[in-house]
Amino acid sequence: MKTNVFVLSVLFILSILLTWLLFFWSPAEEQNATHKILGISVAPTGGDFTVKTNNKDLSLHGLKGKVVLLYFGYTQCPDICPTSLALMTEAFKKMDKTALDSVQGLFISVDPKRDNPEKLAEYTSYFHPNIIGATSDKQHIDKIVKQYGASYRIVNSDSAMGYIVDHSSATYLIDKKGQLRETLVHGTMPDKITSAVHKLLEEE
Repeated sequence: MKTNVFVLSVLFILSILLTWLLFFWSPAEEQNATHKILGISVAPTGGDFTVKTNNKDLSLHGLKGKVVLLYFGYTQCPDICPTSLALMTEAFKKMDKTALDSVQGLFISVDPKRDNPEKLAEYTSYFHPNIIGATSDKQHIDKIVKQYGASYRIVNSDSAMGYIVDHSSATYLIDKKGQLRETLVHGTMPDKITSAVHKLLEEE
């Protein structure tokens, strides 16, 4: 019973967040938040990688045939990650079953100290079934982050969390052959995400 109440509370909060995103959010204002958005550090090249999910090791190569939306973040992120995953969720809701069967959202945590695969599975379950969480050891995460030109840094905090992680906020769009094709900036609206995904799905 307590679990059901918790899940309903989370869904209620997410619905309020999404309403705010669609009608009131201004990307310029986000830059003044305590949790800072970092820029892309180098030109992203993409490439294969392997991470751990709650069920198994997952490689980008193993997702060939699907369009992948890759995002780097962490579960205790107070604003940027929930925003991006909520927008991705709404984009997925606009797709029919045929499209959904060929698309995969992948949330890779850059905070493996606190985010294990089980916690990531619970976190992503609050968004959409097509979004899965994964991570690895720090050395491997840093290699993947570099491949995609992302960035992050640990920032000590006086909050109960102990520290926060400033990180880049782009979503990386990877085609059915595993090639990085587009980088979507933070705050890209669901219609544009859906359109970009459909364009790649239509390719032979």
